[in-house]
Amino acid sequence: MSAPLTTRARAKVNLTLRVHGRRTDGYHELESLVAFAGIGDALSLQPGPDLALTIGGPQGAGLPVDDANLILRAARTLAAEVAGLRSGRFHLIKRLPVASGIGGGSADAAAALRLLARLNGLPPDDPRLYRSAAQIGADVPVCLDSRTRIMAGIGERLGPPLTLPPLFALLVNPGVPVETAAVFTALGLQAGQAAPGAGSPALAPSETTAGLIAALAESGNDLEAPAREVAPVVGTVLAALCALPGCRLARMSGSGATCFAIFDDCRASAAAGRALARLQPGWWVKATLLR
Repeated sequence: MSAPLTTRARAKVNLTLRVHGRRTDGYHELESLVAFAGIGDALSLQPGPDLALTIGGPQGAGLPVDDANLILRAARTLAAEVAGLRSGRFHLIKRLPVASGIGGGSADAAAALRLLARLNGLPPDDPRLYRSAAQIGADVPVCLDSRTRIMAGIGERLGPPLTLPPLFALLVNPGVPVETAAVFTALGLQAGQAAPGAGSPALAPSETTAGLIAALAESGNDLEAPAREVAPVVGTVLAALCALPGCRLARMSGSGATCFAIFDDCRASAAAGRALARLQPGWWVKATLLR
C-alpha cells in the first residue's frame, strides 16, 4: 500500500471585508483582503478504489462524513471535471472551529482538491481545479493555494498574490457557530441593491507592519454589525481583545464569530493569548502568524 498524501488546511482570515451590494440573482458582491494563519486542519488521502472520509481531532465531533461534507463534495465535483479521477479514503484532523468565519470547511475542500491534483498529476493551476472550487463555495478558490490576496465578486475573482509584512495575531472563537446566511439576512440588502460606500477605493497594503495596521484601521468588516445582531457574543469577544495589553487592532473575520487581534510581535500575542485563555477558558484562543 502506498503512503498517504498529506496537506494542511490553513485558517483563512479576512483582514478586511467590504460588501459592495447584492446582485439580482441574490448573491452578494464582496471585496476582501485575505491572509492565512499558521494553524489549521490536517488532511490526508490514502489512494484506493473507494471514496470515503473519516474525521478526528478536537473539533471533529458530530461532523458529517457523507456528501454533506465539503471534502467529499469537492472530490465528486472534480470527478465530474476530470474523467477517470483517482481518489481514495480521506482522513481529516479537525482543529478549526466550525461555522466560525475562518474558512474551515472551505480550506478542507481546497485541501482535498490539492491532494486529488497531486494524486492525478494535475498542475496546481489547472483551470478544472478552480472551476470545481468555485462550485463548492465562495471561499474555496482563495484557499486553493492559501496565499494572501484580494478576493472579489462572489469569491471567483482573485487578485495576484501579495506579500505582507508579518502580522502577529491572536485568533479567538467563543464556541458559538454563526451561519453565514443568517448574517447576510441581517445585513438586509435587497436583490439589486448597492451597499453604502460601494464605490470607495480598495485597501492598498503597506510594506511595513505599522503602515499595514494603519491602513487596516481605516477599513473594516461590513458583516461585523449584522453578525453582532445574530450573535451578540461577537461584541464581547471584540471588547475582550481590545482590552488586551498591546492590541493594535481587533476585528471580526468573515461572517464570524471568530475575531482576531494584531500585536507588535510574537511575544505580545502569545502573552495576550495566555491571559485571555485564563479569563475565558471555554474560548478557542490561538496565537499565530498571518501571511
